[in-house]
Amino acid sequence: MPQTTDQRAGEPAPTAAHPLPDPTESAAPEASQGARRAGSGAVVPVLAFAGIVVAVMQTMLVPVIKDLPTLLATAPSNATWIMTATLLTGAVATPIMGRLGDLYGKRRMLLTSLAFMVVGSLICGFTVDMTTMLVGRALQGFAMGAIPLGIGIMRDELPRERLGSAMALMSSSIGVGGGLALPAASLVAQQADWHALFFGSAGLGVLAMLLSVAFVPETSVRATGRFDVIGAIGLTLGLICLLLPITKGSDWGWGSPTTLGMFGGALALLVLWGVFELRVSAPLVDLRTTARREVLLTNLTSIMVGVAFYAISLVLPQLLQLPASTGYGLGESMVVAGLCVAPLGLTMMLTAPVYARISARRGPKVTLMLGMLIIAIGYGAGLGLMSAAWQTVIISVIVGAGIGLAYSSLPALIVGAVDPSETSAANGLNTLMRSIGTSVSSAVIGMVLAHMSIPAGAVSVPTMAGFRTSFAIATGAVAVGLVLAAFLPSQRTASRPKLLARSGEETGEFELVGTAEGTGGTGGTDSAPASAPMADTAGATTPAFASASPSAPVASPQPGTRRVHGTLLGGTDGTPLDGGRVVLTDALGTVVATTTADAHGTWELTALPPGDFTLVLSADDHRPQARSFMASATPARQDARLSPEAAVRGTVKGPHGRPLPDAAVTLQEQDGSVAVHTVTGPDGTFAFTGLAGGAYTLTAAGYPPHADRVTLTTGDRECRLDLDLTHEAATRPLP
Repeated sequence: MPQTTDQRAGEPAPTAAHPLPDPTESAAPEASQGARRAGSGAVVPVLAFAGIVVAVMQTMLVPVIKDLPTLLATAPSNATWIMTATLLTGAVATPIMGRLGDLYGKRRMLLTSLAFMVVGSLICGFTVDMTTMLVGRALQGFAMGAIPLGIGIMRDELPRERLGSAMALMSSSIGVGGGLALPAASLVAQQADWHALFFGSAGLGVLAMLLSVAFVPETSVRATGRFDVIGAIGLTLGLICLLLPITKGSDWGWGSPTTLGMFGGALALLVLWGVFELRVSAPLVDLRTTARREVLLTNLTSIMVGVAFYAISLVLPQLLQLPASTGYGLGESMVVAGLCVAPLGLTMMLTAPVYARISARRGPKVTLMLGMLIIAIGYGAGLGLMSAAWQTVIISVIVGAGIGLAYSSLPALIVGAVDPSETSAANGLNTLMRSIGTSVSSAVIGMVLAHMSIPAGAVSVPTMAGFRTSFAIATGAVAVGLVLAAFLPSQRTASRPKLLARSGEETGEFELVGTAEGTGGTGGTDSAPASAPMADTAGATTPAFASASPSAPVASPQPGTRRVHGTLLGGTDGTPLDGGRVVLTDALGTVVATTTADAHGTWELTALPPGDFTLVLSADDHRPQARSFMASATPARQDARLSPEAAVRGTVKGPHGRPLPDAAVTLQEQDGSVAVHTVTGPDGTFAFTGLAGGAYTLTAAGYPPHADRVTLTTGDRECRLDLDLTHEAATRPLP
């Protein structure tokens, strides 16, 4: 029966053109999934601890920044590279480690990131040589990839009711660690050799690795394709050319040939990189996904939040430590200054459960806007609360609460807008946007404070007007972020799909056309219309729930249970699908529980509440199945065999062999009905995936039509067919 799926230009068109096979009756040895999740209760605190360790590494040198030229026997302009090296490698490593985690295992890459940090810390701990120190600090920067990897693991392993607060805590850990590190590092720097900071970082990294090995499972969710080496090199070069002049522009001169040349090089490299990423089948960053409104606006808002977050970290410690003889300095010690700013991180941690409650009621968009409004209030209050140490504590608490809410909302918005296999890469890019925001904040506010300064003995110190101007810049960034966030899609309430049934006279089959009106997910993203016929175990076809998923799984009524388990097989020979995904949703489409199949293909979900549920079974390179059942008190077995999926890909070319964009491409059944339809992307390519075996006719239009017959046999994975269209008669007889 036909199925039609609307597609964006250039995106592969998922299909489900034929009924899915009946569940198999074969049984395999049962294996409970409970053992695989024995340590799930410790996943959140362990991953949050890893995030805090990364933040401690990033912040620990702040108290000794002014002493680095003396400690390393180098010029002040050279000493700033100690901070810049970590920033650059962290910015580059974050999206790359996220993509590697999606491809090869998130826990594996998490441990790799932490291992780089430990090695880098030990190198720094045993040297006073500037070059060696730079190498160690660069290796430490790789640890920044732990944040998006941790969020990805949480999405794969945690039930939905725990995911919101867990991601909020992980996202806020960078602020928590920074707030805790300032007073601790100040105390260590005053009481011991400054190299002890690096040994402490190495010890924390080793502890985080041991805890991760013991309590964090390796997830089975994987992205397809290979690692994009050329894309990684291009992004690395582009980011270096962008971030170097941002961080060093004040030293080089903002109008110097070096600064302008690197900005121009960054623009050229990133444009070329973007063109390349749009053309490869497995890009490092899926720019089409990134260009979606919810993802793009979230990333742009993240830059503004990063600017606001770093401003307070630059202003308050300096204000607190300036001598009282200036007339506005508070004359506090390094340790007291760190303690006054510490509530910034502590408040961020405490807002995680508050975020979960607000987001559950109003959605992450509202929580993000509320957080940014609180940040603006904090900075506004700061314009008049700078005359005593206790006033800086109030500013830290207010701004920390706002940043905690805002940071907690960002991963929820990203997770709700991307496929699970892209979680780490997408959150890695979002973390990169925050890093760019902090880099811009450091450069702009550093320039403001340098220009608005007065002599104080042998040095120049920022004026009160400079501090207030910095707060005003942060407030302006928050205002821009609020405007961007206002255009994010609002959370939609879940609704049942509308179903239309149509029967075929020859086969007696029904075609179900389901239009999803909305989702209850955190992202509130649009769902494409979906349709699929369905065959039950008796061979008859029965209408049931239509899925809002683009893969359009089919569903059939099943008996009720409070425990559901089964065996997931695939392929033509019934091979167990190790790592196959099992998702249980309620009648509103909300995810209730998830698990994965083990090496025998067995899986189990227990302790289900009463009600109507839909069970979705899927695996890589296979067409998904879904079935509905009503939970009662009786165990039920849900064995299934997934059929391999095939794909048709190609390029439509116009005159002179040039790729033809926006050409209409249609895949037709043998009876002439439309199975699926799409249009070509900017490079003339098209793709139909998720196809079952059978004969189809592929037609391209936009110029005089051209048709070719396509036959997919059992076991075929992909058929490639390029079409040439000209202004002349291009139609030829079908073979």
